[in-house]
Amino acid sequence: MKTKLLLIMIAVFAVLLTACGDGNSGSATADDVIKIVWYPNESGNDLKSSRDEIGRLISEATGKEVEHQLTTDYSIAIETLVNNNADLAFMGSQGYVEANNGNDAVQTLAVKSGESGTLDDAKYYSWLAVNVDEQDKFKENGEFSLDTIADTRFSFVSNSSTSGFKVPSSSIIEHFSQQEAYADLTEEDLMGSGPLFSQVLFGNSHQGSAVNLLSGNADVAAFCDTCVEEYVELAEGEENTVGAVYRVKENAAEPFNAVTGKEFTLMSSDPVLNEPFVVNMDVIGQADFDKIQELLTSDKVANNEKIFAPEDSEQSALFSKSDKERLLPVEDEWYDPIREISK
Repeated sequence: MKTKLLLIMIAVFAVLLTACGDGNSGSATADDVIKIVWYPNESGNDLKSSRDEIGRLISEATGKEVEHQLTTDYSIAIETLVNNNADLAFMGSQGYVEANNGNDAVQTLAVKSGESGTLDDAKYYSWLAVNVDEQDKFKENGEFSLDTIADTRFSFVSNSSTSGFKVPSSSIIEHFSQQEAYADLTEEDLMGSGPLFSQVLFGNSHQGSAVNLLSGNADVAAFCDTCVEEYVELAEGEENTVGAVYRVKENAAEPFNAVTGKEFTLMSSDPVLNEPFVVNMDVIGQADFDKIQELLTSDKVANNEKIFAPEDSEQSALFSKSDKERLLPVEDEWYDPIREISK
């Protein structure tokens, strides 16, 4: 009898040990609060109405409270999600790849479609821009040339930004590594002054990188079209093409209010896969994932002007809508091209 009791106690103790081990493995459980962490680009007051509307709808769909976590740094947003301190995030494709590498419970939820309403044209653009009145410094034989950016003051967004670092740095390295002087050029080399740039700045947001250029602190800047479209207007040429000129609107909100009327032109423009909404499955759980995905990809969201502002609207919103744009489910594999350039 004593032997039988001892065996039962050992078995119970083993189960308890296993449970404790599972609790320390980094897994978490869903609770009554859904925490959304936002990149610096989407943390400004201009997008508060979009954040609040998304939070309201998610709360309505799940019956749970929604908390917004605003950030001033890409890495903070990524680590918050990776470390199980947020359920949901809207981030660039490079940020998603980094987060997924850090915690495979971080998975894609939805992504904005292109004008067609499909993933076929679900893209935005990574720009390299220079001030209009200095553009001739960056041309050879009348054409923009990457050779001219050597020894300049260069502004990136963040080294975790897809369009504000990964895509432009890949193009820059591919170009300059053909030259003997820069044969061993690496991403790390582009993060500080020398061997290519005289000075490197990080705007910490696409808006910040653009203002670095327009305020005269940088000679060349990398940033994307969608993150500055609320603040600028096309002044000359065709959108997202080399040589197009953009002007800061007279009523532009912070941080562009100090550079209104300033103009910049594009020396390069490269397509990039649209940014996803992503979740930490260990924190949010399958039930809430399903409810939120159904909500975000619904007509209710696609037709909500606080989230998708019409093209001619004066209202700021997370997305603009000119045709059939909406949010669509997206699989992890769709971002494999970003993984390739990250190797």
